[in-house]
Amino acid sequence: MPIFELPAIIKILSVFAFVLVLSRFKIHLSLALLAGGPLISWWAGLAWHETAGNMARALANPDLWLLLVITNLIIEYARIMAEGKNAQVILNAARAWGGSHGRAASLIAIPSAIGLVPMPGGALISAPLVAQIVPENHFTPAWKASANYWFRHTWEYWWPLYPVVIVTLSIVPMDLWQFAAMQIPVMLTVFVSGYVILIRPHQDALRKEHAAMDATPGRVRDVVAPLFIIVGFTLFLPFVLQPVWPALSSTSSKLTSMLIGLLIALALVLRGAPRGTIRSMARSMISPKTVDMMAILTSVILFESMLSRSGLLPVAGQELLQSGIPLVWVIILLPMVAGFVTGLAIGFAGLAFPLIAGLAATPETGLSLAAVMVLGFAGGYAGMMCSPIHLCFLLSRSYFNADMKRMYRYVAACSLLPLATAYGLHLFFLRVQW
Repeated sequence: MPIFELPAIIKILSVFAFVLVLSRFKIHLSLALLAGGPLISWWAGLAWHETAGNMARALANPDLWLLLVITNLIIEYARIMAEGKNAQVILNAARAWGGSHGRAASLIAIPSAIGLVPMPGGALISAPLVAQIVPENHFTPAWKASANYWFRHTWEYWWPLYPVVIVTLSIVPMDLWQFAAMQIPVMLTVFVSGYVILIRPHQDALRKEHAAMDATPGRVRDVVAPLFIIVGFTLFLPFVLQPVWPALSSTSSKLTSMLIGLLIALALVLRGAPRGTIRSMARSMISPKTVDMMAILTSVILFESMLSRSGLLPVAGQELLQSGIPLVWVIILLPMVAGFVTGLAIGFAGLAFPLIAGLAATPETGLSLAAVMVLGFAGGYAGMMCSPIHLCFLLSRSYFNADMKRMYRYVAACSLLPLATAYGLHLFFLRVQW
C-alpha cells in the first residue's frame, strides 16, 4: 500500500510516536515537535510550499506572540512572588491558617499555596518547609517527597496562570469559566485523594502541633490581591472586550484579558520593590531557562497548528469511529503516554489535545467537547505526575533522598481517584450538553 494511502490515524500516531521517541532519547522536546510538524504535513500529502505557508501563517498568528509574552510575564511574576518577603508572607499565612488544625493542614496548605504561583521546579521551594513541618525520622523520605510533590500540583487542573490551561484554551473552543466549572470537581478529588492516601494514615503522628507563624492580614492582602486581579481579569474582561472589539477572536480576547491583568498585577507587585528589581526581571526574561520554556511553548503551538492544517484530524475521527477501538481508551491513553514521556503538562496538551478534541468535532462519535476534555486532561495529568522526568518529581525526590519506587506507590495511588472522577464526569457530559 502506498504511504499516502495509510489510514490517517496511523499517520498521526506514527508522527506522535516519533516525537515521543525523540524526546525520550534526549532530543529537546521543542526540536522533536518542530520535526514532527512538517513531517505530519508532508505525510498528509501537502506540497512543500503549502507546508512552508502553513508554518509561516502559524508564526504570524498574533495569538502565538501574545501567548509567549503572557507566559514569560507569568514566569517573572512567579519568580518575584517566590522570593524575599512576598514568599515569606505566603508561607507564614499558610502555616498560620493551618496551625489550628495541626500539622496535617499545614502540610497540605503550604505546597498548595506555593502552587498558586506556577513556576518550573516549584516543588523545590516548598520542600524545605515540608521538611520543617515533619522533621521526624519515622516519616519516610518517600512519604515526605510525595506529599510535597502531590500537593504542589493541586491547582493545575484549572488555575488560569498555568501554561497548560492557557495552551488548552488556545486549542479547544471553550471559555475559561466553562473549563474551570468542568475541572474544579476533579481538582477537589486531587485534594481528597492526597488526604486519604498520604495524610490520613499518619493523622495520629501529625497531631503534634507546630508554632503558627505571624501573618499580618494587611500584608497578606497586598501579596494576594495581584493574584486575584489576574484571575478576575481573565475570567470577566472577555465579556467586555468582545462587544467593544468585535474583530478580536475568542482566543485573542482571553489572552488580551489575561495580559492586561498581568500588567496591572506586576505594577502592583513592583511598586516599592528594591532598586534593580526591574533590571533583574529583564535579565531573567532572556535567561536560558526562560528561553527554553518559550522554545517548548512555541513548538507546541506550531505542532498543533500544522496538525490542524493537515486535514488529518477529521479523517482520523472517522477512522477511530469505524475501527471498533473503544474511544474512551483513546481519550485516556494518548494524553497519558504524552504526559509520562515528556513529563510536561504542556507536552500532553500540545501533543494529544488536538487529536482528541478532533473526536468531539466528528458528529458521528457522539462525543461532546466537555466529555472528551475532562477525561483526556485527567489522563494527561496522571501520566505527567507519574513521569520520572517531571522536574518537580526529580527535585522532590532529590531533596528528600527518596526511593523512586516508594514514591510511585503513593503518586500512582493518589492519581486513581481523579481519574475515576473524570470518567464519571465523562459519562455525565455524554448525556448533558456543555
